[in-house]
Amino acid sequence: MIQKPYEKVMLFMGVLSVRGFPEALKDELEALYGPVSVISSPMPFSFTDYYVPEMGNEIERFFIAFDNLVTPDSLARIKTETNEIEMKYAIEGKRSVNLDPGLITEGNIVLATTKNRAHRIAIGMSLYAEVTLIYHSKGFESFPWTYADYRSEEVQNILLAFRKQYLQLRKAR
Repeated sequence: MIQKPYEKVMLFMGVLSVRGFPEALKDELEALYGPVSVISSPMPFSFTDYYVPEMGNEIERFFIAFDNLVTPDSLARIKTETNEIEMKYAIEGKRSVNLDPGLITEGNIVLATTKNRAHRIAIGMSLYAEVTLIYHSKGFESFPWTYADYRSEEVQNILLAFRKQYLQLRKAR
C-alpha cells in the first residue's frame, strides 16, 4: 500500500507570560522550529483565572507563528518540547510562561494538551489533541469546548491572519 505523506501545516503557539515575550525564549523556539514570522501584540489574559495561582495577575497573551511548516504528526513531540521549555523559565517551580502549540490547516485549528476529555484524541506521549476551531464561510466557528479566548474576535482575527500566511507559504512551496 502506498502511503500519501501528510500535508505540511503551520505551527503556531499561544503564549501566556508575566514578563512579556523574552528574547531568549524566542531564540530557543527559533532554534527548534525555525524563524518566528509573527508575534502578535500582547493582550491582557482575563478569560479565566485558572493560571493566576501559578503565574499571578499580570498575565499577557501573545500568539506567534513560524515560517517553517511541519507535519501534523509532530504535534506530540512539539508539545513535549514546549513543556520542557516552560520548566526552564519557571521560578520556584511556578511557570512564568505557558506555551500552547497548535496547528493551522486550511480547515481548522488543532491544539495539543495534556488533559484528556471526551472530545480529544490521543496523539502519543500521553498527550491529546482537539480541533478547537473550524474554518467555514470566511471565518472560524467554535465548539462548546473551545477556550473562551479562542472564541474572541481579537484572537480569531490573529488566527485568520496566520491562516492567510499559511496558505501563502503553502502555495509558495
